[in-house]
Amino acid sequence: MPAPDQQISTPHGSAALWWRQVPQLGDERLGLIGAWSPGDNGVELLATCCQRLQQAGCTLAVGPMDGSTWQSYRLLTWRGSHPPFALEPNTPDDWPEQWLAAGFMVDATYHSALIEPILLDDPRLLAVEQRLTDSGLRLRELDPQCYGEELRRIHGVALRAFADNYLYTPLREEEFVAQYTAAQHLLRPGLCWLAERDGQCVGFVFAIPDFEQQRRGQPVDTLVVKTLAVLPGRSLAGLGKLLTVRCHAGGARLGLTRAIHALMHDGNASRNTGGQSTIIRRYTLYRKRLL
Repeated sequence: MPAPDQQISTPHGSAALWWRQVPQLGDERLGLIGAWSPGDNGVELLATCCQRLQQAGCTLAVGPMDGSTWQSYRLLTWRGSHPPFALEPNTPDDWPEQWLAAGFMVDATYHSALIEPILLDDPRLLAVEQRLTDSGLRLRELDPQCYGEELRRIHGVALRAFADNYLYTPLREEEFVAQYTAAQHLLRPGLCWLAERDGQCVGFVFAIPDFEQQRRGQPVDTLVVKTLAVLPGRSLAGLGKLLTVRCHAGGARLGLTRAIHALMHDGNASRNTGGQSTIIRRYTLYRKRLL
């Protein structure tokens, strides 16, 4: 993550601002507001942030985003009745109102969806799997004994698969490895899969059990699918669904009975890989014109 260009600390709270190393967005000069921690007046804090960004020449403020979409960003804007799950941002319910009161508008929306029961099979995938196998593709579980090497294999897939995502910026390999290494202790067998062709990784799925259930003293019965990525191209059509089913089947072997596909952009095609689902949470990113 690029270091903030400025740290803001006022009686109204604290935040961090980025405007030099930020995503490209047409002709806009983008400024990001992140690390947002309001004190007694979040609206005034946002006004100060926008003033500083405007002074830096920014035409548009976006947030909350800690420098890039690889880091923490978005606010929880609809909680529903489902309790928090593992690796989910869990921001206070009154924060969105403060951004709206400060003149921000909805910029992008996201959701998490629950699939119950877990996907164990899909007869339509038989022909897909045969076609992909005939093309030289093979699926295998991520090898935890070579975790760093495995992360380097999937790094290139993540960069290319997410390149068209809104406000995308590339992430250096060492930063990618560091982020996923932080979750290594959460891994369980059968949940993370790689797809390879000609010795190169072309897709992967990364998932963990919902250990928030354990923290609440409940049985862990839920799988959290954090990342699903497949290289673009018609030759890999159906691979995302195939990886999803392998991941879900691995969860079933661990006694998990349902799955959460987490933090998907509302327009993301990957939301169609999980079968029948129910939205359990919504999140929002905001924008405000400065010039």
